[in-house]
Amino acid sequence: MIVGARPNFVKVAPIIRVARQQADVECLLVYAGRRDDPTLEPSLFADLQMPEPDVCLGVDSDRLNEITSRVMAEFDRLLDEHPIDVVIVVDDLASTMAAAIVTKKRGIQLAHLVAGTRSFDITMPKEINRLVIDALSDYLFTAGVKSTGVATREQSEASHTYLVGNILMDTLRMNRDRLRQPAVVDGRRIVDQQYAVFTLNRRALLADEPLLRRMLTEMVSVGWEIVAPLRGEARKVVTRQLEAMAADGLSTDRFHLVDPLSYLEFGWLTAHARVIVTDSGNVAEEATFNGIPCITLNSYTEHQETVSVGTNVLVGEDADRLRQALATLQRGEWKKCALPDRWDGRTAERIVQILISE
Repeated sequence: MIVGARPNFVKVAPIIRVARQQADVECLLVYAGRRDDPTLEPSLFADLQMPEPDVCLGVDSDRLNEITSRVMAEFDRLLDEHPIDVVIVVDDLASTMAAAIVTKKRGIQLAHLVAGTRSFDITMPKEINRLVIDALSDYLFTAGVKSTGVATREQSEASHTYLVGNILMDTLRMNRDRLRQPAVVDGRRIVDQQYAVFTLNRRALLADEPLLRRMLTEMVSVGWEIVAPLRGEARKVVTRQLEAMAADGLSTDRFHLVDPLSYLEFGWLTAHARVIVTDSGNVAEEATFNGIPCITLNSYTEHQETVSVGTNVLVGEDADRLRQALATLQRGEWKKCALPDRWDGRTAERIVQILISE
């Protein structure tokens, strides 16, 4: 099993746990990055109750084509040393696609976790990754009805599509009683169910600073406490815009820009929020699980069930629509929501059983 970024560990943890409970199954966890990757906080593996990677390929680059070529070379060497029956790849990263290509060139069975997700925007690098990985995969494990339909239509004669459910729910259900209140809440005006959580990562939003400033202005104008655990470029850009807003006379005292939180702390923060404003699909899924209203700064979502059934609303890159969504919430008129099908915490069991039986 190979993962390429921090969010992937959250998804594979349940599969590793179930697989290692099987007497006749061996599971090798491979990370495409460095063992000392700063995005992997020291508590991550303990929080997820999972082992650290057995192997780290050591690839560290921001250039997608370089990531692809280096992961292909390192993963190919790894397969020389380890006989593998099936490789499980996760999501739609460049490293995921690289591992998928090497796997099929080796004639090894390939399983894609969270298959069938599409933006239908071929200009997006991740969309190309999704198309390639799904086309190569022997097992397409999907999270919802829409992605199952996509995967089924596109699958090759040799591949099989399985609606196994949302793997994130396995991790959320297992850790729900282990969530920890973060220190950032102590000593501040932050009260349970009376604050917003803001996360930001998309390059398109970070690049358009005037638009981002309008969105931040709409959020601050509501008057709620806002907690924003941001890192790297997102933190720099948001800090710059908050300073500009303050210079123009707009109070930003209730906007709390904080350091990134551990998995269990961030889980507590989002589970007790009044609303989450994000550009992350994973965060939107967790919001639906917790029944927390979620506003996504994107025009599409890989998991449509968070919108059609869950708590998520898409406002795109549009400050006016963000203001309207916040106003709807203030009036207490948020839509009625439910848990989508197969968000029951048994996705990992289904996946392992399918692979064993095949």
